[in-house]
Amino acid sequence: MAEIHGTYSERFGAVRDVLAASLDSGNDLGASVAVFVDGKPVVDIWGGYADAHRTRPWERDTITNVYSFTKTMTGLCALVLIDRGLLDLDAPVARYWPAFAQNGKDGVTVRHVLQHTSGLPAWTEEITPQDMCDLEKSTDLLARQAPWWAPGTVLAYHCFTTGHMVNALTQRVTGLTLGRFLAREVCAPLGPDADFHIGTGPECDDRVSLLTPGTPVPALNESAPTERVSPVGIRITRYPYVTPDITHNTWWRRAEVGGANGHGNARAGALIQSVMACGGEVNGVRLLSEDGCRRVLDKPFTGMDVAMSLPFTWGNGYCLNNDLSTGMFGPAVRGHRLAYWGGNGGSFVLADLDTRMSVAYVPNLWKSGVDDRAFAVIQAAYAST
Repeated sequence: MAEIHGTYSERFGAVRDVLAASLDSGNDLGASVAVFVDGKPVVDIWGGYADAHRTRPWERDTITNVYSFTKTMTGLCALVLIDRGLLDLDAPVARYWPAFAQNGKDGVTVRHVLQHTSGLPAWTEEITPQDMCDLEKSTDLLARQAPWWAPGTVLAYHCFTTGHMVNALTQRVTGLTLGRFLAREVCAPLGPDADFHIGTGPECDDRVSLLTPGTPVPALNESAPTERVSPVGIRITRYPYVTPDITHNTWWRRAEVGGANGHGNARAGALIQSVMACGGEVNGVRLLSEDGCRRVLDKPFTGMDVAMSLPFTWGNGYCLNNDLSTGMFGPAVRGHRLAYWGGNGGSFVLADLDTRMSVAYVPNLWKSGVDDRAFAVIQAAYAST
């Protein structure tokens, strides 16, 4: 039977059982799971292996690439900037970044960027993953290109570009890159357990668990069997195409790709997103006012996402609870105010603004398409409350 490390309340023993069963069945290689209530850990567990050869155990401080789970950290940083009065949700992006106004983008607002309706879901020019990691080059391309459709009219998942645009805004109003702002203004105040990085330094390399494919990686222009990706979705999510082997490169870890290259573990994810779940304050550290925290829910955009061919409700920086998420998470979340998102391959984090609970799951076994491992963790957490 899989050995599970860490601590958990007996009340949340079902969450521990889900991780153990997933490791025993081979559904997971190595993973961490955390549940925080009122900013305190009621589950902080991990198990399995940190490498494909099963020679390194997953440790307390193991971190891995969580792909788009990163967007919740980028969204939180944006909300902090808005709460401080440095950004305005309904101001044009070009107010802070004048070069962005080129080619008909003068009407794109900060809200459009955070709600995936800016009309810039991807690059018009074909770029490589390395090009994307050259933030000056790839951000300049976004500033120069025209929107694909009128801003604020179409929901199209911004697979990578939302992170680039929030980074550009962060730099212009604080002088800090997004990764440095996260480190200094969010993670440092919360303490060493807020071990999440957008741009991972060499001091972290020895504890990074590289992603291991657990299912075949789809070809460039193909969808996984369980996906419903449209042709425009292929364009948005695959150009550039960041396959799991790409994430093994040092240049990928060093870049600050706010849409996709965050590295962390479940403890860090659940602790940091407790800020959202707990009205902006965690363990005496206030990062957002209560109004600033509720701003995630302000004037959301609901529609059929043209990239993923699924209905979503996007708030400001986070996906919000809707019929789709209720179905994924089970009936226990119906009616709850949830802010959440997950990453390609399986990672997931959720903040419940009503129960003051955050849940995170971070694996190193990458799986394509719809993956129910995180949902099993979330359902067990709600069954335990």
